[in-house]
Amino acid sequence: MKPHQLFFHHYRSMYRPYTNTANDYLGKHKLFIAQWAVMKYIISSGPRTLVDIATYQQVEKPTITRTVQKLLELNYVEVIPGKDKREKMIQLTELGKQVSEEVEVTIEQFQLKALKGISSEEQIEVSRILEKVKNNLLE
Repeated sequence: MKPHQLFFHHYRSMYRPYTNTANDYLGKHKLFIAQWAVMKYIISSGPRTLVDIATYQQVEKPTITRTVQKLLELNYVEVIPGKDKREKMIQLTELGKQVSEEVEVTIEQFQLKALKGISSEEQIEVSRILEKVKNNLLE
């Protein structure tokens, strides 16, 4: 296999096990990785519209609508009015904030286990490379 083929082969072969294992860890919080990604985005950037979230995650709005609907059912997020009546903002509830703190610990344990034996320097280098690949794809 050529180096570029090997790179993407390993990326693809890692993605599914990462997602499945993350979902196993998140299950104790009644979450899936897609739902956690929405919560994490709101934590880092404050209340956001469905369009903001969909744009950030580079997915279609209906996908985010379903994801947020499940978070609403869990009472982890709530809808608040935006600048005008048509705009609806999504923010974490108090329960959502509490659960997020617990999930941060769970995710850290999972990620550290996944990166066992890989130095911080190697992690930074791979992160840099993946960011570069992403930027090349978005050009």
